[in-house]
Amino acid sequence: MSGYDVEHNISEKDEASQHAPRRPDLSTFFSQLELVDTSDPDAHTNAHAVPQPENMSAAFRLLANAFEMMRGRPADEAGSGENDLLANMIEVLRQNADDPPTELKGVPDSFLDELERVPKKELKPADTCPICVNPFLEDEYPLVVQLPCHKDHRFDLDCIRPWLKLNSTCPLDRKELLKKKQPPPPPEDDDDGEYDDMYA
Repeated sequence: MSGYDVEHNISEKDEASQHAPRRPDLSTFFSQLELVDTSDPDAHTNAHAVPQPENMSAAFRLLANAFEMMRGRPADEAGSGENDLLANMIEVLRQNADDPPTELKGVPDSFLDELERVPKKELKPADTCPICVNPFLEDEYPLVVQLPCHKDHRFDLDCIRPWLKLNSTCPLDRKELLKKKQPPPPPEDDDDGEYDDMYA
């Protein structure tokens, strides 16, 4: 053992018991996302700014590469063939990287903040994140969110957040998560029943 290990009371079995990280580091992806996310008026001085295609392409490619790293486990763990959700997500990200959209179609941070959190007591040992395929309860403090499209669409927030910042659809059923606001109904005038909207 080195002096560092002795000083910090680290034994060899402690090192062996440490798990590999649950998911890759996405700091580069989120740095790139700042270049293309023009929805925050405080971060961008030009309200009409549009992201550069090369920056959009880089954001999609970085997330696709991170998901590829997550998928780099034996096929029996990650699933295979048509049912591999991560493979489908990577394919969508790569298509967007090759032909980047002109604007970001992800959800705002306020949407992510308002997602329903799933309490730890509601999670079963067999429940896994569909993206990283790790059991939720493997994490000491799981942060699991439920998407509004279906009560069984539960994800680790750290896994679903980067996807939702680029795409506003559920990766499982591809339903649009941002509801289009309906125009408010016209006000009813109870006074005389006639209302001429030419005069206000």
